[in-house]
Amino acid sequence: MAVPNNTLETYSAIGNAEDVSDIIYLISPTETPFMSNIESVDARARLHQWQTDSLAAAATNVEPEGDDPDTNAATVTVMLSNSCQISDKVPRVSGTQEAVAKYGRKSEMNYQLAKMSRELKRDMEFDLLANNAEVTGSSGTARELGGIEAWITSDDRGTSGSDGGTGDTAATDGTQRAFTEASLKNVLQECFDSGGDPDTIMLGSFNKQAFSGFTGNATRYKDADDERLVAGIDVYASDFGVMRVVANRFMRSRSCLILQMDMWAIAYLRPFTVHDLAKTGDSIQKQILVEYTLEARNQASSGIVADLTTAVS
Repeated sequence: MAVPNNTLETYSAIGNAEDVSDIIYLISPTETPFMSNIESVDARARLHQWQTDSLAAAATNVEPEGDDPDTNAATVTVMLSNSCQISDKVPRVSGTQEAVAKYGRKSEMNYQLAKMSRELKRDMEFDLLANNAEVTGSSGTARELGGIEAWITSDDRGTSGSDGGTGDTAATDGTQRAFTEASLKNVLQECFDSGGDPDTIMLGSFNKQAFSGFTGNATRYKDADDERLVAGIDVYASDFGVMRVVANRFMRSRSCLILQMDMWAIAYLRPFTVHDLAKTGDSIQKQILVEYTLEARNQASSGIVADLTTAVS
């Protein structure tokens, strides 16, 4: 069909409104499974300290009738610490950009604040789960918290790998190897024998899929009227209890963490705050700031299967 002469079409018209959605789609994930599932506590100094203790080993305990009892030796508590780390994000927007009409947001500054707050939360999850040794800091040198992998001592590692200890020394990476259920069971047993009751297995995407192939999960139970194929494991029934299995995008993909979540906490010296920075020209800037650290209440309660392969060879 021919177009009638002198028909004004959109191809030549001037001034038609653009078709731009007022919704901005963010694909980047913001879930923080570790930080969101541990307790938050208050810190009162830049070096956050706490105490741990343990009971004496169980042993035969018999006394004769009428005996004058002996005094048992008392054990003192252990003092542990971790430095509070400062993390921030600083958006800066020109006065003109804040003033002009925009699609998807009314205020550019408010949009950037919301976006960078999510980025900051992701950064915190990354640092809490890192194999990073504590840095106490000094004038001009930033403090760094000791990440979870620098604390865990119940472990199964590749050749030449070794644990860190109490947050001030990073674990030494060993030779990478395939993730096996035998390694997982070794660490679960070690955590149990140390007095722990881990409840969560946390690992990256590649080894989450490897975990779903373990023979211990050969039988999957589901309702008869549920037609969905269950291809992964979200709950693992171990010899020492039922555990959640959680994939985490922000931990090291070469590690599988076996965690007793109530034995970890995030301690805030300064919780999330937003404040204006000095105006130095035709722009506005704000700082989103948080000061925090990781509290390892008893690191032997949790474990790690370390030095795992992260891709098909």
